[in-house]
Amino acid sequence: MSSETLQTVIGYHQQTKHHPNHYARSLGYLDWATQPDPFRRFDGAEQVPLDHPPLSPEPTYDELFTGPAACDEALDRPAISRLFYDSLALSAWKQAPGSGRWSLRVNPSSGALHPTEGYLVVDAIEGIGDRPAVYHYSPMTHALERRVTLGGEHWDRLSSQLPTGTVLVALTSIYWRESWKYGERAFRYCHHDVGHAIGAVTVAAATLGCQTRLVTSVDDDQLAALLGTDRQQGIEAEHPDCLLAVFPGSPSSRIPWPTVDMPSSLLQHLASCDFAGTPNRLSSNHQPWPVIDQVAEATRASARSITAYRPPAWQSPMATLDAWPDRSLPAQQIIRQRRSAVDMDGRTSMTRDAFYRLLARVCHRGGFPFAVLPGPPNISLAMFVHRVDDLSPGLYLLVRNPQHEPALRQAVKGEFRWQRPPGCPDDLPLWCLVQTDCRQAAQTISCHQSIASEGIFALGMIADLEASLQQHGSWFYPRLFWETGLIGQLLYLEAEAAGIRGTGIGCFFDDIMHELLGLTGLGWQSLYHFTVGGPVEDLRLQTLPPYAVD
Repeated sequence: MSSETLQTVIGYHQQTKHHPNHYARSLGYLDWATQPDPFRRFDGAEQVPLDHPPLSPEPTYDELFTGPAACDEALDRPAISRLFYDSLALSAWKQAPGSGRWSLRVNPSSGALHPTEGYLVVDAIEGIGDRPAVYHYSPMTHALERRVTLGGEHWDRLSSQLPTGTVLVALTSIYWRESWKYGERAFRYCHHDVGHAIGAVTVAAATLGCQTRLVTSVDDDQLAALLGTDRQQGIEAEHPDCLLAVFPGSPSSRIPWPTVDMPSSLLQHLASCDFAGTPNRLSSNHQPWPVIDQVAEATRASARSITAYRPPAWQSPMATLDAWPDRSLPAQQIIRQRRSAVDMDGRTSMTRDAFYRLLARVCHRGGFPFAVLPGPPNISLAMFVHRVDDLSPGLYLLVRNPQHEPALRQAVKGEFRWQRPPGCPDDLPLWCLVQTDCRQAAQTISCHQSIASEGIFALGMIADLEASLQQHGSWFYPRLFWETGLIGQLLYLEAEAAGIRGTGIGCFFDDIMHELLGLTGLGWQSLYHFTVGGPVEDLRLQTLPPYAVD
């Protein structure tokens, strides 16, 4: 990867930081006349309605981490319906008195703008299609839009490289949906959302007894050709993000990492095909942000870069998860009830054991759901603890990769104490750096938002940015954000399971956070913030079901 490309990425990262005296460039106001349509559709494409599955009491949420019963058959129409219903579908509609309604989704999004689009690449399935095909998923109608059919021989060559029964789920991003509100910082937020969507698909697949793995051997040009997004132009075009293999197998089973060599015959077939449907226009006018186009081009995953990518094998040493009993909470209920808190009550606390249980899940890097991403963790958590029973308020550090601990000890302030908290499991790498009331610091760093100080805890996700980019190249930059989004998705679900609520915080003063920790240079950077606590519900809002089903 050229030094010029790396400089483009570093320049973007530095340029899009928020500072107390100036924020990253955006319009500074919301141009409601050009608000993007949150729903992409392909007008003229055949729609295949999916089933609306009822809630099931099994598996429980906690069983997802210990390994529910593995699926022993290829996914059928009901399973495909449930996979999308529990990952990328609508979860509810909200309406305030005297105003229009807006939708909520199973997968969260920065500002509820939903730049992430989902696709399915699959063999012939009864009730869906009699030939292998590529489909776009429409969350508005919970239906598949058939874009192009594939020859049986093409699917056979593709699927022969994958575990038996694999279906492929792909994700793309429309940067304009986020840049409409957030300007230049939108590229970051889009890739947070990709990570959340990866997590949502992984969790939904686990309820079906399936594993999910990121396919790292397909480059961006190949993925765009497969999905037909290479034919889109302009600011509303979809950018290829990732391809996920979903296949039967419980998290406890060890299946080789899927490697796919995209058949040249398939790519030639796709190049000669007409993809059905025309993408709808999302806005009447647009505000371009050229730096987003520049960083998107600089972070393209090329054939050369992914061929050179050889992540080391990783297996978490964590055994803490076995220490707590199953809470008998239906997994689908937790998935579908997930909401983003808009305010915290400043009173709710959680027990120390519940706090440690949550962190053990977040730290269980080699198992579910983090096994979806290859290689060791790149993200650790700097935590502002406010209201955990029998635990002193203060600044804590959860070191998710033990190999990072020496470097982090050297990088942060020398006066930090690095003490083990009382009652902390031996294999949970949590350290108390300083005992203090850090509510005001958390609020100030989070762009003065009280939600960071009124919760149980808030945190910043710290990445080994410079080392990762030097080792892998600039294409790895979005993948750091994917990992933060995956962590955020698990935090959302863990909060729901604990009877509280979480929310992501995209607005924070980057370098103020670094100064608090003593971090200098670009070695370690905070990429995403999050908070968990007791939510304040707005009783004026009416909640409506996601779909009108007879």
